[in-house]
Amino acid sequence: MDDPQEIDEVLFEAALGIDTPESRGALFDLIRDGDPDRAERLRSLATVHMRADSFSRKAEGRRTVGATEAGGELTAPVTPPDPAANPSATPEEEPGGRIGRYRLEKRIGEGGCGVVYLAEQLEPLRRKVALKVIRLGMDTERVIARFEMERQSLALMDHPNIARVLDGGATDSGRPFFVMEWVRGARITDYCDAQQLDVRQRIDLFIEVCKGIQHAHQKGVIHRDIKPSNILIDENGDHAPKIIDFGIAKAISGESGADTHLSYQDQFIGTPAYMSPEQADRKERDIDTRSDVYGLGMLLYEMLVGRAPFDAAELSGVGLAEMRRILIERDPPVPSMFLAGMPPEDQQALAARRRTDPAKLSTLLKGDLDSVVTKAIEKDRGDRYETVNGLVMDLQRYIAHEPVIARPANRAYLFRKFVRRNRLAVGAGAGIVFSLLLGIGVAF
Repeated sequence: MDDPQEIDEVLFEAALGIDTPESRGALFDLIRDGDPDRAERLRSLATVHMRADSFSRKAEGRRTVGATEAGGELTAPVTPPDPAANPSATPEEEPGGRIGRYRLEKRIGEGGCGVVYLAEQLEPLRRKVALKVIRLGMDTERVIARFEMERQSLALMDHPNIARVLDGGATDSGRPFFVMEWVRGARITDYCDAQQLDVRQRIDLFIEVCKGIQHAHQKGVIHRDIKPSNILIDENGDHAPKIIDFGIAKAISGESGADTHLSYQDQFIGTPAYMSPEQADRKERDIDTRSDVYGLGMLLYEMLVGRAPFDAAELSGVGLAEMRRILIERDPPVPSMFLAGMPPEDQQALAARRRTDPAKLSTLLKGDLDSVVTKAIEKDRGDRYETVNGLVMDLQRYIAHEPVIARPANRAYLFRKFVRRNRLAVGAGAGIVFSLLLGIGVAF
């Protein structure tokens, strides 16, 4: 066992199996003799675990077990507490309140996993942060422990396109919370439309996002929940994209043998409209960086044609089994076909936000961009780009009018690319040939 994180997990699980604080302390003392830093890290995790343990035992009594729609397998969805029966069991953080050293100012977002607040850190320095409180029913103590381990990897990331995760812990009631760098800005898709960025400008912005994701992959971190609302454009700086919520999806879903993609009220961890097929497949446990390639492909799809290929309303209106089937089996149309299927007035409005008209936009999408997006969102991850960098390199080839690897090459395609790259030389050569032919014609 060479992986330091895996060693930490094994030691932590061993510590959890010890009943008395004295015996647990003796184990940490033994670890400290060989690795003081690891001992202190594990001791801190145990402290967090014990703080959440009391609340988790109370919540355990409210858990029910039932069959899901997918193959009749059993899961353990959580029945939320009844506020009328016990108001103190479901504490609601409100603006003006405090969580540890953070004072909540206002609610700035809400999703399936939790609520996000703008907060002020009071010590050891004062600054604005984004604080996300995770909902009840997500195996509270294990979420905290997992995130504490994941944070060791997150701390290694230092990239201008990644919002840093600063802190994490549990509220007095045992609910996990995460503290992130506060990014004041709009979703990347909203920003692109508001600024009326053309296709080339959108691709340039998307490549910056890819570089942030690639940096995380090099540090061993997978995002797992790439979508427009997790990519914000920083209004305080140079309008660079900032990726948020790094590592939180993994901390919540974990790597256990249970059905890790389900949680509170049998919902997915993540966003189905952007979720890779292997994440939707309950039998698949080996999630790798190609899941982020898929999420990036879906993001690029929406940046180009204004909508994700899978309709969120449709997915939320079908059962869990049908949702899985759609994500695993249904092939979305290529972007140009998706555009062609829109009503004419929608096509006109969408093209105007890209400073063009529907006919020109369709021409831009057909061919290379259709092929690049399709390769990124292939159902079989073996057919996708192996890395995010591979996706970036193909987009850079497209920008440079070079053949993209996503598109099968033939002589006509290669010749057209050669002409696009060498317009001046080809034009001059064609002029010379025409002049010679003209001269020969006059002579005859």
